[in-house]
Amino acid sequence: MHEVKVYDNSGNLKKVISVKALNIRSKKQLETPSMFKRNKKGRMPWSKSPKESPKAETL
Repeated sequence: MHEVKVYDNSGNLKKVISVKALNIRSKKQLETPSMFKRNKKGRMPWSKSPKESPKAETL
């Protein structure tokens, strides 16, 4: 694995992500892959849907 360089729209270097940071991220992704899903639609993986909440049943 190699370090990653992040640039802004004008081409200036914003930050460099080290190999160590990338390895830590990959270990986290293996342990909890739901944290890194792309199609979350703005919800946290541990949050309940509105159908499951007791307030939705009273309405």
